Amino acid sequence: MTGPVDEVLLRSLTPGVLAVLVRRGADFAAAEDAVQDALVEALRAWPADPPHDPKGWLVTVAWRRFLDAARADAARRRREDAVSADPAVPAPGSGAAVDDTLQLYFLCAHPSLTPSSAVALTLRAVGGLTTRQIADAYLVPEATMAQRISRAKRTVAGVRFDRPGDVATVLRVLYLVFNEGYSGDVDLAVEAIRLTRQLAAAIDHPEVAGLLALMLLHHARRAARTNPDGGLVPLAEQDRGRWDTSAIAEGVDILQAALARDRLGEFQAQAAIAALHADAPTAEETDWVQIVEWYDELARLTDNPVVRLNRAVAVGEADGPRAGLAALAELDDSLPRYAAVAAYLHERDGDLATAARRYAEAARKASNLAERDHLTRQAARLNTRLNAGRSR
Repeated sequence: MTGPVDEVLLRSLTPGVLAVLVRRGADFAAAEDAVQDALVEALRAWPADPPHDPKGWLVTVAWRRFLDAARADAARRRREDAVSADPAVPAPGSGAAVDDTLQLYFLCAHPSLTPSSAVALTLRAVGGLTTRQIADAYLVPEATMAQRISRAKRTVAGVRFDRPGDVATVLRVLYLVFNEGYSGDVDLAVEAIRLTRQLAAAIDHPEVAGLLALMLLHHARRAARTNPDGGLVPLAEQDRGRWDTSAIAEGVDILQAALARDRLGEFQAQAAIAALHADAPTAEETDWVQIVEWYDELARLTDNPVVRLNRAVAVGEADGPRAGLAALAELDDSLPRYAAVAAYLHERDGDLATAARRYAEAARKASNLAERDHLTRQAARLNTRLNAGRSR
């Protein structure tokens, strides 16, 4: 057979091959260099002579490249001898691919890494993305991202797979990836869902299922979140006919199975709130009372002030804007989005002047252009109404 190499196949095999080398004792940076050499060789050799066992071929070539590099250094030669003498080392290509990749998740979410470094390393090692793709997704120069990934690899160079990883840390990293959205030629939300599906297949944990459900339920609304001009469309104003009903159904099914295990965690609680929004035929039919109850559970689990901020919105919908403002008054007004929530509740309560002022304040504090434009338009809308009222 001749023809181009299936690069999607290569990308899917890369994490497992890298994990085999690391498990055998190669440090992360050296292992990745060896795997990259093997991938280059595959692009050269496979069109004319495709292997029957692509992963086994890559493991064999990458391991040989690692050993060749190791022989050039005395310290690495000692490591090679120790690894070669280990009877537990499997034959090239053998071993459980899922377990290997799971180990990479835990390595990339090591607590010594900053969140941004953990995300970048996860996308590089587990996602198989190139440094350029990750840099484009984060809108930073490729050299900057290369330095970030190199520092992360050096940080985890001495980490051994001799104790269980922290699932909660892995899930936080994947959630960070999901929330980055889309830029360049990599859709990070889709990538996060793909990686979380992979993790869910590898580990039986209700919070992994909860995160996957949460991602699917949020992603289902993606097409309706912006208007043709790119402006934000609030949840209450979204065209629910544009929501992805198949993704919603899958997310709800996954969530229900996770909740049935009676091991509630924060991602399951967040997914339950998202499911209640997805289940409402119209914004007016949203079950806000039950959403408040889920926010109470989430606040108990996390003690997170941002959760309490979102709860204030739900209280305002369930019990009226005055109740929402009372809940809001208990929180620190320096919280992100505090001014936006205050503006919304004051508008609901009929205090348009305060609402307009708060929307303008929120716009100045907005972290991205789309949100800033939306809040600025809200302030302008109310000021127009106020001026019209004064001119009568």
